[in-house]
Amino acid sequence: MYDAEMSGGSFLRRLDPRTKLLLTALFTILVFVVDTLLPAAAQMLLFFSLCLAAKIPVKKIFPYAKMLLFIIVLVIIMQTLFGKDGGRYILKPLIGGFGSLKLDGLLAGLIVCCRIVAVSVLMPLLTLTTETRYLTFGISRLGINYRYAYIITSALNLIPMFRDEAQLMFEARRLRGMKSPETGNIITRMKEYSVMVIPLIIKAIRQAGLMGLAMDSRAFGTHKTRTWLLASRFRARDYAAFAAGIAYSAIAITVNIILKR
Repeated sequence: MYDAEMSGGSFLRRLDPRTKLLLTALFTILVFVVDTLLPAAAQMLLFFSLCLAAKIPVKKIFPYAKMLLFIIVLVIIMQTLFGKDGGRYILKPLIGGFGSLKLDGLLAGLIVCCRIVAVSVLMPLLTLTTETRYLTFGISRLGINYRYAYIITSALNLIPMFRDEAQLMFEARRLRGMKSPETGNIITRMKEYSVMVIPLIIKAIRQAGLMGLAMDSRAFGTHKTRTWLLASRFRARDYAAFAAGIAYSAIAITVNIILKR
């Protein structure tokens, strides 16, 4: 029997899987509801602080930090240069209407970037504080059929596996004196990454076939319902987490409405 008290670790790791799933869904909706800079930045910092409180390494929170930084810079530049005309300007349009830097576009770009980072932090906050089997259990306990719960958690579980497989391919190329995709400019990297796509697709097809055989041999999906070795119940800390999440959401929405006036 699973007991959250036995899972150890930080406060977030001891929460019931259903609590984490529902709060993640609530915060994901909140990320796209908030459309002013101050609440958007505040929730981004809050989610990142929760990851640090859960003792998740920064490298696991942002495994592709350089790519994320490139996207952030690109979004800000595009919004500042090509955002909606009118409103406030950092630099007025030059001759012919070109060369303007829009302050409203810059603010919109920063809001979009805060959303990107917040969503990027939310998923590790869920998956790295909850084992895959507990996620499957929590999803099924929320009323979703266990077949779909297994599909969702299997997809989440395959992401780190293929990331590790790609890292092994990088190291194999280095041992053979070949160029590493982690070096060179972005065009060179894209060319090198394209060479690795086919082996990863073949690996994915083989893995899917093995999983299908294993599921068929265990008669997976024969019954509409299934029993669970795991068991859990909401505790005081889960109700406290719900209360804190709802209170924060109400405050964030209120501040967002006030700032929009």
